[in-house]
Amino acid sequence: MQIQTIAIIGAGTMGRGIACASAVGGYTTVLEDVSGSMLAKAITWISESLDEGVSRGKLDGSARDAALTRITTSQVVDEAIRDAELIIEAVPEELEMKLELFTIFDKFAKPNAIFASNTSSLAISDFSDIVLHRERCIGMHFFNPVPKMKLVEIIRTPHTSDETAAACVAVATRMGKETVIVNEAPGFITSRINALIGNEAFAMLEAGIASAADIDKAVKLGLNHPMGPFEMVDLVGLDARLKILEYLHTTLGEKYKPSPLLRQYVLEGRLGRKSGRGVHDYSAGKDPRVET
Repeated sequence: MQIQTIAIIGAGTMGRGIACASAVGGYTTVLEDVSGSMLAKAITWISESLDEGVSRGKLDGSARDAALTRITTSQVVDEAIRDAELIIEAVPEELEMKLELFTIFDKFAKPNAIFASNTSSLAISDFSDIVLHRERCIGMHFFNPVPKMKLVEIIRTPHTSDETAAACVAVATRMGKETVIVNEAPGFITSRINALIGNEAFAMLEAGIASAADIDKAVKLGLNHPMGPFEMVDLVGLDARLKILEYLHTTLGEKYKPSPLLRQYVLEGRLGRKSGRGVHDYSAGKDPRVET
């Protein structure tokens, strides 16, 4: 299948990042969100991200300008997806929302369009089994921040065709990404491993074994991770991590039971960078490396 146009549904952190990668990869890109202000913020972020790419020598000015011309926006899902050969939903981890979107995709998408989800934990079949052609449904799990992270997990359902999987691998490759193929299972590869590491880090913090800053430092310098577990969860969002753990706890058992301290922080509104404070404090004048 020849993919020329990609529609991304949801202009939040992941959606805007995927749209940026899509445009840089040379695809005509439609970014949809019901919120006009969210779309405006997304376009500003994409422009700034591309400018950063130029300043770092990753893009030249003409490539940045060309990428920006490839992106349009929409506030109506059925209009956004009309000409797309690949539709990627990047909305929150809420099953009912994804079910509703895949129903819309099935009704309004062009023939042979691929329906992909950026879910980080949910089983694709839970919301793709409602469509007529299940062989064209797949998971494409990107990572935050999308322009800098190299991996895309390609998740095959029991019904995904080889053609669909190959098309999505080709798209990710053209976006400059590496891919791994995963047979559908809760949490795929990375979310399952990350959830366990993060949960253990919260257990150590709650037990007073070490400070958050020192746990992050130990994991980065001792295990060669680019980010510590608390830096990572603050970037992803503590509320998002809690939802993932709750789902994995339900589907995979007790070892994924969310940390009580994680729950406490979410209830207190400590959601990470987006709220100004998570495990670390990101408010003005604070150095998160010394926050415990």
